[in-house]
Amino acid sequence: MSSARLLKLLGLLQSRREWPGSELADRLGVTARTVRRDIDKLRALDYPVHASMGTSGGGYRLGSGARLPPLLLDDDEAVAVAVGLRTASGIENIGETAVRALLKVEQVLPSALRHQVAALDISTVPHTGSAALVDASLLTLVGTACRDRQRIRFGYTGHSGVESRREAEPHRLVTWGRRWYLVAWDVQRDDWRTFRLDRMSVRTPFGARFTPREIPGGDAGAFVAARVADRWPVQGVVRLSVPAEEAVEWHSYGEVLAVDETSCHVRVGGETMDDVVFMLASITVDFEVVSPPELSVALVRAAERFRRAAKF
Repeated sequence: MSSARLLKLLGLLQSRREWPGSELADRLGVTARTVRRDIDKLRALDYPVHASMGTSGGGYRLGSGARLPPLLLDDDEAVAVAVGLRTASGIENIGETAVRALLKVEQVLPSALRHQVAALDISTVPHTGSAALVDASLLTLVGTACRDRQRIRFGYTGHSGVESRREAEPHRLVTWGRRWYLVAWDVQRDDWRTFRLDRMSVRTPFGARFTPREIPGGDAGAFVAARVADRWPVQGVVRLSVPAEEAVEWHSYGEVLAVDETSCHVRVGGETMDDVVFMLASITVDFEVVSPPELSVALVRAAERFRRAAKF
């Protein structure tokens, strides 16, 4: 038996729900009897391949197992791989590959692990930023509460360092930059809030179930971007020469507000004005400064530096 052929057979089984035995034989260039022997070998390696009777050798389907087949991953690692692939699916140039890999991993996950991965319903917003470590068990815990619509109680350390006790209706997990945020309805404050997961300590068991509310604007990623931008010490507002609905990619910079049918405002934040200039340099449409005046000065200074660099 060829190891290369066995891997090709496994790849075919992972690529769609069910295969006729005759078609597998044609793809592999072998007889139907050889396909049956190779299927038996996969089963011996703990891959759950199910067969159905019929003409032309019947059909074969790769099912979910009671435990993972030999991928050399334990349960926690398998969940981590699936979560990583979901996040990578929002990254330019590797999104399609990540989705294909995710489908293959999820197809063979045992039922319990599939439920854990499904609980992590993630909205990704690409942005640069510093890393903040979040325990995988916390991600699973909060993701499960989001999925099951159950209130959570947790300790939270705010931006100022003050600790507080919170009760919230968790709605969505969002990655913004390299940080994880929870979009939730704060019960005590009777309003929407964003919480950084690395600053949360969740108490279990969960509280009462709740009826989902509509997130302001309907976009959890944009909501997080706007709230986080509020906290930057330096901010600037520019007017883009495109309608707000065409400025989706700049939601990751901050809040986008429609001005009229042909333009919108984008509020950008950073540690310094040079950070704001750096962000604006990646915008590929015409824009003009709305505020503050210091932003105009910083843009002119950067433009002169670029002109000197280009020896123009």
